[in-house]
Amino acid sequence: MTPSTSVATSSASRYKTPMFWEKLWRTAGIQFVGLFIVAYVIYGSQPNVGSATDALTAFYGGDRTRILTAAVFAGMAVLNLLWFAAALRTTLAGAGQDGWGAAATASSAVLGGMFLLLVALVAALAYSIAGSGNTALTSGLNDFAWAGVVLTSFPRAMLIMSAAFGLWRAGLISNALFGVGVAALVLVLLGGTTWVSGGFWAPDGVYSRFLSPAIGLLWVLVVSRVLLSRSPATRAAW
Repeated sequence: MTPSTSVATSSASRYKTPMFWEKLWRTAGIQFVGLFIVAYVIYGSQPNVGSATDALTAFYGGDRTRILTAAVFAGMAVLNLLWFAAALRTTLAGAGQDGWGAAATASSAVLGGMFLLLVALVAALAYSIAGSGNTALTSGLNDFAWAGVVLTSFPRAMLIMSAAFGLWRAGLISNALFGVGVAALVLVLLGGTTWVSGGFWAPDGVYSRFLSPAIGLLWVLVVSRVLLSRSPATRAAW
């Protein structure tokens, strides 16, 4: 066997090892956060609830390409969110916390589905609905999207809870870090109450639009660091 053949065989073999895939999917949370931020920046500032027709037309019609580009990055972010949850579930199952791992799987599936629904909604508005001239439908779907953002607080909170309680019960995080997770859980869960008609606590307000998502993203980074600091699983899960 020549040296070049040996190197190629070694490289190919590396991708067949469970350790490679386990490490890859443990980084999925970091990839999710990065892609989510990119999609968020590209997408721009969505019109508020009850916005005027001109504002809706300018955003969904004038920024059509930007919104559809953001939809691609958002879709890839959802894929990495699901892989992150799979890596979390595997770690918890390996530590004997299968119940909390199942909770992570269930909550991430619901959250991913809701995210894809919202992405599909705004993509459809930008692709054709906003340009059809049906202003009532455009306005209604824009408001529906904001309501959907509020309701994602519940599966987001469950995902945070499954990680915090599962890792704590497994002895993989300290009591202090567990307390941070509980605080993040409560703060994100409060996002499901942002139904005031205007201002800070509205569906399109600062808390729902910026603070609650930021808390969730930071917690994903914390959990990703915990997963990456773990030694490879003793049983092959990948």
